[in-house]
Amino acid sequence: MTSSPPVPAPVARLRAKLLTALAGDPTGMAPYVRAIAEGDDAGYFVENGPAWTVHAGMGTLVAGIRALLLQALHPGALAGVHDWSRYREDPIGRLTGTVRWVITLTYGSKSQADAETARVGRFHQRVQGAYVAGDGGERRYTAEDHDLVRWVHIAFTDAFLRSHQAYGGTIPGGPDAYVADWATAGRLMRIPDPPRTEAALRAELEGFLDRGELRRDERVDDVVRFLRKPPFTGLMGVAYRVLFAAAVATFPPRLRKLLGVRRSWLPVKTTTRLILRITERALGSGPRAQDMARLRLRRLGL
Repeated sequence: MTSSPPVPAPVARLRAKLLTALAGDPTGMAPYVRAIAEGDDAGYFVENGPAWTVHAGMGTLVAGIRALLLQALHPGALAGVHDWSRYREDPIGRLTGTVRWVITLTYGSKSQADAETARVGRFHQRVQGAYVAGDGGERRYTAEDHDLVRWVHIAFTDAFLRSHQAYGGTIPGGPDAYVADWATAGRLMRIPDPPRTEAALRAELEGFLDRGELRRDERVDDVVRFLRKPPFTGLMGVAYRVLFAAAVATFPPRLRKLLGVRRSWLPVKTTTRLILRITERALGSGPRAQDMARLRLRRLGL
């Protein structure tokens, strides 16, 4: 029996930095990730199915940035982030919280996914305030408002689908299969009839635009400035700036104009794919959430 070759020190350091940012743990084995190996059912998503494939792909690094940019265009969703999130003081903490929800729903058992959904729901019960809507009128909001939760789901689904199409591989069953698969997450968040096809997803997104529900203001500009240059240094900072440009490149002109961003003149796709290959090599040098899920499935004989 041969042992695996040792992981080069620079790769190990890169992996530790990436996993600290994504999972809140330099090994990637935060307690919630280890718990994925437990549980007594297969979970909500099929092994190697559309959600498993997209959320395990390196395009998620672009999708996270894209989702935050897109979500910021809804003044109600942005008000919740502005009033209740510590994204400026602790951007890594907010990122790892979102990653925890995505990873748990995608790879965890149903009981673990339900518990994580309930945890997010308890926090949302406290989130409320007021915002200026796209028509200029003031409205009250809570994080449980169906239209806001729906918008976040649509923005997330669109971001991960478009980023995987641009920088990932194929999707089992194609784009429609991913939209239909991740609609399960929408139903868990009590969204009535979430979109189940790529065309329906695009129609809903364009509907928000056509109704004037999305807008750009000084808060949006502030979020864009922060996301363009977050407090990452060294190689991480350089790589992040490329990933930001990669996220911008996936937006259609109408959304780029509304966000006030422009496509870079640099060869973004080529550079992004190089960075993602290096990242994939680093992350592939140790266990990941899907490996924990497979341990559970094999234990259950599934």
